Amino acid sequence: MSSGYAPAPGAVARTGRGFALLGAVQVVLILAITMLSPALPAIQHDLGLSGAQLTLVSAAYGLSFSGLLMLGGRLADLMGRRRALVAGAAVFGLASAAAGLGPGFAFLLGGRFVQGVGAALAAPAAMSLVRSLYPDEARHARALAVWGGLAGFGATAGMLLSGTVSTWVSWRWSFVAPVAVSLLAVVAARRVLPAGPDPVRVRLDVPGAVLVTAGLTVMSYGLVEAGERSWGAGVVWGPIAAGVLLLAAFVAVELRVSHPLVPLGFLARRHRATALWAVFIGSAGMSTIFFLLSLYFQEVRNASPLLTSAAFLPFSAAQVVTGMLAGRLIGRFGGRAVMVGGLLVAAAGLVLIGQLGADTAYAGTLLAGLIVFPVGIACVFSGSTVVALEDVEDERSGLAGGAVNTAMEVGPTVGLAVLVSLATAHASGLRDAGEGIGSATSSGYAFALLIAAAVFAAGAVVSAVLLRSPRGARRGGGSASAGAETVRSAGPSEAAVGVARGGGGGGGV
Repeated sequence: MSSGYAPAPGAVARTGRGFALLGAVQVVLILAITMLSPALPAIQHDLGLSGAQLTLVSAAYGLSFSGLLMLGGRLADLMGRRRALVAGAAVFGLASAAAGLGPGFAFLLGGRFVQGVGAALAAPAAMSLVRSLYPDEARHARALAVWGGLAGFGATAGMLLSGTVSTWVSWRWSFVAPVAVSLLAVVAARRVLPAGPDPVRVRLDVPGAVLVTAGLTVMSYGLVEAGERSWGAGVVWGPIAAGVLLLAAFVAVELRVSHPLVPLGFLARRHRATALWAVFIGSAGMSTIFFLLSLYFQEVRNASPLLTSAAFLPFSAAQVVTGMLAGRLIGRFGGRAVMVGGLLVAAAGLVLIGQLGADTAYAGTLLAGLIVFPVGIACVFSGSTVVALEDVEDERSGLAGGAVNTAMEVGPTVGLAVLVSLATAHASGLRDAGEGIGSATSSGYAFALLIAAAVFAAGAVVSAVLLRSPRGARRGGGSASAGAETVRSAGPSEAAVGVARGGGGGGGV
């Protein structure tokens, strides 16, 4: 049943432009995570960096981004959504320019860290502004379905951009896209975006903000070091233990303050916790594929950065096409079913890629996996975004956006630390048994990917059980998914179809 809401043609066009701007911001914020990955060898050579310095450059953006997201989400509610978006985009753009133009390691490291600060403010504000653009529940649900696919597209686009730019010109030109989109957001936001609801008038939970930011950042640093060292090293277990203690203190504070930064009951809702877990393992699996296959193509198969990026083109195409269909799938089956089905499809893709060997032909199970996995992961991100934002009050939209983005950012850090360690240990055992380096390395990567496939499959089963609706309940449950039920009856004139398709990550809203 349609809601009966039919915006005027002029409002449709303005809404479409606003969604396209927000989509571009979301894509570039995620693009910044992966945009230096294929170029890391060139960066190390140009700046004369040690292995430890290169690791810090690679991790700096994710550390500040993930650590500050919960605070950034709450600030979006407290200071106003559009104002938070503009401020975050300005910081992100200036830091991108500094990182790209800076003469050495300090500028690049500092720029990447401050990029993450700006992104942590802009990302939840952008997601919460989607609700301001689409107050009608059906259109909001469809917009969220498209939005969920933008993250995966941004990560893939970062890989393609980095490989192409570092091959043809210089890795420094990779920062042009973040600067350009940030400038566009700062200039155009007031013309195409609503201000959103009045800021929430409550006191900021400063102790909670400090504890959650410090806890996530310190723990993430330890996990990053785990990719380079053994888990028994003090630089690994020390920060992880400190991070866990800080997060435990954060929980204790949140249970006692009158206006907590993150109401724990908000995250503990069964459907929301399940959806955030799906985002977490989805982003972990995708980042692991990017990381391990980039190494495989360049170190085992001796491919150039450009060829490595080209190998992911089918991945990107499958992701975009699925994103275009995500809204219809959720309208037909509900966000919960699409999320669970996506986890199963993604698990199948990981199994296909997990057949990796030193001489595996690209046009075989590897290519099949690079097509099947993104189909599943696009469904996971779209469905879980809709489910995670079910029943969210308007004044907590920024907080909800911060929670989803935190799961998106922490997932790769944890996933890479665990899966790369498993791959390294498996490969070391094979080398000790006399197997060649290329064969042992490939087998280690395959082992880690098959473990990831098992986690995805188990996640699908657990999610299906936890999200099972009571008999007689509406499919999908909650206002957002219930709204998605009516999406299929919304006409193109009501949905800003053309502009959203131009946004890069999916179909019309």
